Amino acid sequence: MEYPKIDIKPLGVRVDKLVAQDLCDIIHNTIGNNAHCIIAHHNVHSVYLCQKDIKMRSFYDKADVTFIDGMPLVWIGQILGHPLKRDNRMTSLDWLQLVFLRAAQEGWRIFYLGSKYGVAQKGADILKAKYPGLQIDTHHGYFGVAHESGGNKRIIEKINEYRPHILFVGMGMPIQEQWVADNIKALRTNVIITIGAYIDYIAGEIPMPPRWMGRAGLEGLYRLCCEPQRLWRRYLVEPWLLLRLLGFNIERRRNDRKR
Repeated sequence: MEYPKIDIKPLGVRVDKLVAQDLCDIIHNTIGNNAHCIIAHHNVHSVYLCQKDIKMRSFYDKADVTFIDGMPLVWIGQILGHPLKRDNRMTSLDWLQLVFLRAAQEGWRIFYLGSKYGVAQKGADILKAKYPGLQIDTHHGYFGVAHESGGNKRIIEKINEYRPHILFVGMGMPIQEQWVADNIKALRTNVIITIGAYIDYIAGEIPMPPRWMGRAGLEGLYRLCCEPQRLWRRYLVEPWLLLRLLGFNIERRRNDRKR
């Protein structure tokens, strides 16, 4: 099934108009057909990184599906006239529980790559207790990510030996996207999904934002209050830089139409 594509031209990105059930259906159909799919997500941080990182742009060019993970992109899309709604914005905390439930029911094998040593397995144990029958293997994200490094080759071998239906990569932006872009041809899996800090939340490594804040588009504020030293630039500087880019490109398009 084809889903509407939303072209946010002033920011140079495209997203898919989806809701949570759509993502689950895409995963189910991909695995059922023994096909392959890369699922990405866009938020203000990723759009900012795409302006300066060619490998990030390469990753999104390779992605089959890109959902919205940030209310500011919904608001910008609405301002530009696109029929986006609040339900079209999803974070991993809001929709991945549907995937884990389906995985336990269908017998899908999951591999998670990311987080600090011990955190990934702790998160996996919590998920297996919550979803009986869930098959999940893990490896921490602290290894030599260079494409030709011995550590990277061993990770790929471990993933391929497990032959997961779904590979989750949670090493943070832009490392997780760069890693997927570098290694996509060597990976034997049906679905690859970048999920950021999801397992860190599940394992209790990072405080989990109240879901009402997520629904209100205030999740970033909560994260900033919890980790100000690490995230101040992402939430206090990058949005203004993007707004400046948005305004510049909109004005340029207006001037081009007048000529």
